[in-house]
Amino acid sequence: MRQINDAHVAVPGLAVVEVAAADDETAFAVQELLAARCAIAPADRTTREPDEPGVRLRFFLDLHQDADT
Repeated sequence: MRQINDAHVAVPGLAVVEVAAADDETAFAVQELLAARCAIAPADRTTREPDEPGVRLRFFLDLHQDADT
């Protein structure tokens, strides 16, 4: 995965969320749960790391904005 840079967490309320899950469906379900509560920049695909179990999904979250903006 790409490295997290300063802009991703420049002020309080911004976060990078990385989900590790057994499968794509579980990872995307977690993303949807958070998207219902706050604004996110959703990911559209998971990644698989060699020699590691499951999948990873990274997306960006902004607590300053409502989910519907």
